[in-house]
Amino acid sequence: MNSIATPTAADAGPPPRRRRSFTSYLVWSLIGALVLFTLYTLFMLWWSYSEGERAGVLQKFSKRGWICKTYEGEIAMYVVGGVAPQIWHFSVRDEATAAALTKAVGRQVRLHYTEHPGLPTSCFGDTDYFVNDVEIVGPPLLFEKSGDAAVEPAATQ
Repeated sequence: MNSIATPTAADAGPPPRRRRSFTSYLVWSLIGALVLFTLYTLFMLWWSYSEGERAGVLQKFSKRGWICKTYEGEIAMYVVGGVAPQIWHFSVRDEATAAALTKAVGRQVRLHYTEHPGLPTSCFGDTDYFVNDVEIVGPPLLFEKSGDAAVEPAATQ
């Protein structure tokens, strides 16, 4: 009898591991980074840091941008007549709100907004403040030429 053992499939052990290529690591890293970027962006759009209301005269409202067209506007908030107003810039993502703001340029408005800081791109808006509701309060205040007091415009008959 010959005592030489012949190897069998059970004695061979596991098959040799195939090494992953650099390209495979690069592709999966890019996919992972894209998924994390998307999840971060969605979270920042969903979660609002603060919300509130601001009132003033809607001075400017436009749709602008090189690649991503966004609705941007500004209101002048007058604290006291004769004092320079504080200008507040905001963005709008809703088409219905944008249409209402377009009709309200030059009038006193009250805007409800949410703040979303940390958005990774300006394709959602140039500012952190996103207006989602508008209420037209009235016509703008007129300033008398002789004094600094603000007066309501005379009613037209």
